[in-house]
Amino acid sequence: MYDTSDIRKGLKVLLDGNPYTVVEFQFIKPGKGAAFTRTRFKNLLSGAVIERNIRSGEKLEPANVEERNMQFLYKEADDLVFMDDKSFEQVQVRADMIGESADLMKDNLSCTVLFFNERPVDVTLPTFVLLEVTASEPGVAGNTAAGNVTKAATVETGGTVQVPLFINIGDMIKIDTRTHEYVERVNKK
Repeated sequence: MYDTSDIRKGLKVLLDGNPYTVVEFQFIKPGKGAAFTRTRFKNLLSGAVIERNIRSGEKLEPANVEERNMQFLYKEADDLVFMDDKSFEQVQVRADMIGESADLMKDNLSCTVLFFNERPVDVTLPTFVLLEVTASEPGVAGNTAAGNVTKAATVETGGTVQVPLFINIGDMIKIDTRTHEYVERVNKK
């Protein structure tokens, strides 16, 4: 059992029979009354976010979750197929579970898949991915006076990212999978 002092971002707990992860928390000590922790939880099955106040001394039940390192193999209709690095077992995960970052996934990408009662409930991509630009409008000379000017670029996986004007077709770029944003241009090796 977890105590209120164990609450931290990313903690997996069981509430009302469903697995939740802590999204935000704030310890509050009012001038009058008992201290409590205001906590926002995200349901790992539905994605719904709830807010609960947890009084000091209250116990939270740990969720029966397991993280496995898996490799992304390929897309199949609306599903993504992953393979366990150790057992070579294959698992299908709904693409909407990952969100817009699904279009940044290249074959053989190593990810962490979270299971609840042997059912995949969440996928964590690496923080950064390196992808090649396959389509982009050429930058127009003289358009940089406005400052931070960007253009749309399509990468090898089919995803679209806003990049600076100097990025060209064939360039390798680093993308943050959490924000879906361009980070830097990388030299090909």
